[in-house]
Amino acid sequence: MESGRASSPQRQPPTSGFEVLDDTYLLDEETFSWYSPDDFYHVRIGEVFQSKYQVLGKLGFGGHEYVTLKVFISDHRQAESEEKVYRHLKIIKTDHPGVTGIRSLRDSFQLPGKRGPHECLIHDALGVTLGEIREMSDGGKVSIDLLRPFTKCLLYALDFLHTEAHVVHTGKMFQYPVEPLRGLTVCGVDIQEGNIMLAVKEDTIFKTFEQEEMDEPNLRKVDGERIIYALRALDIPDDASHNVLCDFGDAQFGAETYEGEVMPDLYRAPEIVLGIPWNEKIDIWAVGMMVWDLYEGKHMFKERLPSRMESVPAHIARMIALLGPPPEELLKRGQFSDMFLMRMET
Repeated sequence: MESGRASSPQRQPPTSGFEVLDDTYLLDEETFSWYSPDDFYHVRIGEVFQSKYQVLGKLGFGGHEYVTLKVFISDHRQAESEEKVYRHLKIIKTDHPGVTGIRSLRDSFQLPGKRGPHECLIHDALGVTLGEIREMSDGGKVSIDLLRPFTKCLLYALDFLHTEAHVVHTGKMFQYPVEPLRGLTVCGVDIQEGNIMLAVKEDTIFKTFEQEEMDEPNLRKVDGERIIYALRALDIPDDASHNVLCDFGDAQFGAETYEGEVMPDLYRAPEIVLGIPWNEKIDIWAVGMMVWDLYEGKHMFKERLPSRMESVPAHIARMIALLGPPPEELLKRGQFSDMFLMRMET
């Protein structure tokens, strides 16, 4: 994507030289079980929005400068709340070093759709996610030399969120099919490898991305008026020491504590398992779970039964095996502590 802060000629994307897939082939977002063409705004490479943002290529199904356009499916429940959080963050005046580790909102607008408007957010362009780095690494593990600066940067960002913005990144639970995210069917937008992205200090990577799309257009599928493009990967920057926390669609702010189910099954903090009002501390738990996954290439907790409540005893038992018994004060505040302890004793 390209913004119009500085003059730049409009690009003319190639009209040939790319592979067109058969209509029966499912590509990228089409592979989701919940996919419906009418829910999506079908962005075209070369399309111009708001007279200043031109699409140069597809990064996700998610001088001048490069920016990223995020288009929600129509009437998406996160669209309004995510923009609300970004605008809350924008008004905070601070010199906290962690603010550079938080994705900022540049602009927003709506596009018409068959089933209602599509909310659109404009962000500074970023690089690959930590999840993509893990997938490219030997054995699905990220080296300690990369994890150290990543974790330090993330903790600075969370310190800003928690102490100055009073925002908890982990948010409400929702039922939603998310097959690519390790098969989880219940998900909360929390701190995980897919929403932490590398910052890109020089735009050489984006220029290369743009030129490759011009020289060798990515394969696509044409189905009537809609075109679905295959993703084009970005290179990893030479300086991969700074990362940015993204995706605030379910972040919470405005209260000291919150209640309710949050966090995917395998990452649930003790407060969630025991039914205790939670706060920003569950973000730190999520960081620990994620860093373990990235370094070890596997989950710390593996117990998954048909329902969340059925898996509670096994989950908390594993916590106790690793960390020791929960503090008595914590158990006294737990809505489900008695039920859990009865199961433990039997």
